[in-house]
Amino acid sequence: MPTLRPWGWGVSALRNASRLSQRAYSNQARNTPSRQAPTGWTPTPYITETIVSLQRQQHPARWLTVQGGGWHTYDIFSRLLKERIVCLNGEVDETVSASIVAQLLFLEADNPSKPINLYINSPGGSVTAGLAIYDTMSYIRSPVTTICVGQAASMGSLLLCGGSPGQRFCLPHSSIMVHQPSGGYFGQASDIAIHAKEILRVRGQLNEIYRHHLTKERSLEDIERLMERDYFMGAKEALELGIVDKILDRREGLDSGKGVKSPKP
Repeated sequence: MPTLRPWGWGVSALRNASRLSQRAYSNQARNTPSRQAPTGWTPTPYITETIVSLQRQQHPARWLTVQGGGWHTYDIFSRLLKERIVCLNGEVDETVSASIVAQLLFLEADNPSKPINLYINSPGGSVTAGLAIYDTMSYIRSPVTTICVGQAASMGSLLLCGGSPGQRFCLPHSSIMVHQPSGGYFGQASDIAIHAKEILRVRGQLNEIYRHHLTKERSLEDIERLMERDYFMGAKEALELGIVDKILDRREGLDSGKGVKSPKP
């Protein structure tokens, strides 16, 4: 049975995890001065599982079953990966994108026909990093189920929308936001014109992706008007727009087998 390690156990392991998390999420050396606000890291609990192996040994009168084994310790996200669950938490950048892409490729190699569950709670981030995740989701053979918990804004909403048809979900109090890409550049006039042309190309590309995945058929002009400004939606509005296929109130098969709706405030 899996057991959760107390926070006081494994101090050196937690300190090492803390250093790794700081490096992964801050993307800067610890001693390097920065003008940006400090970024946090996610406290990572560890789980210990007992491994039980059964061996049969011959006895003069009968066969005996002998129990033996050991234990394994995982961080919580590695344990979830064994269940084909991938978590996208926080801003989408190159480091997070590389981790998500690697997990998707690993799970496809493990079992290409078994679905992957991608849980999204993200304010968005880099367009190129997000498109790397999106293209990998489309490239692999494993179907990818997307579930929004908390929020899926900007690039997060595109990844939510890009899940397998019929397998895009959100929880009742999720927030979804779509908008056009933003950016800036300074330099020579000719270079500014080049970058302006590129961001317009990217905007058209993202609009096409949304139009392809929305369950409600809309023209490209409708999508452009929708993306003109920040457009926030609750779960029901996202369902009506066609970004998600279903709102999940509760896991099926619990209690009497019927879903229990969230209580009204």
